[in-house]
Amino acid sequence: MKIAVLGASGQLGGEICRQWGDDAVPLDIDKLDITQRTAVRRTLTDLRPRAVINCAAYTQVDAAESDRGRCRTINALAVEHLADVCSQLDCPLVQISTDYVFGGYRQQPVPYREEEPPQPRGVYAQTKLEGERAAARHAKHLIVRTCGLYARAGDKLARNFVKTILRLGGRGRPLKIVNDQTCTPSFVPHVARAVLWLAGANGNGPAPWGIYHVTNRGETTWYEFARAIIRHSGIEASIEPITTAEYGTAAPRPAYSVLDTTKYHATGGPEMPDWNDALAEFFAEASLSRRSNGSAKRGRSRSKGGA
Repeated sequence: MKIAVLGASGQLGGEICRQWGDDAVPLDIDKLDITQRTAVRRTLTDLRPRAVINCAAYTQVDAAESDRGRCRTINALAVEHLADVCSQLDCPLVQISTDYVFGGYRQQPVPYREEEPPQPRGVYAQTKLEGERAAARHAKHLIVRTCGLYARAGDKLARNFVKTILRLGGRGRPLKIVNDQTCTPSFVPHVARAVLWLAGANGNGPAPWGIYHVTNRGETTWYEFARAIIRHSGIEASIEPITTAEYGTAAPRPAYSVLDTTKYHATGGPEMPDWNDALAEFFAEASLSRRSNGSAKRGRSRSKGGA
């Protein structure tokens, strides 16, 4: 049976489709506008998927502060439509959420557990929590909170922190990166395989319904993450640590939003490596891809020369 993947052109949705293959049905705005209740009912009823994985979201955190209506429609109201139809079809709903549901102010820097009460700050965070609650209206729900996603280097459409640092660092400009926000950047292929595990896509049966935190292990600041990116890349770039206040954003950011993944790992799912190891894997894969592409180009060149 098919798995419907909403937001399939995004980083996580695209990777889930790649990993699940022909049995994944990629659905994006061009095929299904999830804000339209009738379209959601018609499409999912016709498809009758084994599960629905909702990776679609309004993720422009700062723009959301002045575009709260559209943000709420996509992040919350649309999830109500999905939950209603999934209930009618008796179909599991996997809702992707965010570390931003935690405000990030803790006296002790201890990773957040699933059962702790969220304290969202800002429109994006608030609407993602509303989306969680909408998904939870359906008994067969899995809510997966994650953080700081970055896709494979070969994902040309992806927009993420790693690509931004590589682009700006490659220009030789000094970088100023926030050093007072602590979280766990997460490699999309690792998160995707964990989501599929929880959904039971690999034949293991779905995990017990509820909320799961899925990120790479460990914690870091964006400044330290940027330094690691530059180190792995070999780019010569100057990086200066700054505060969130110095950077200045329309929306508030969590000062500390590390998620505890103990509950996920207790399901026996694929191990989530440390964020340092995940970043090393990103660069190793990128290097292998470059060498393969280079060999292919040289092979084509030789073929043309001998013709």
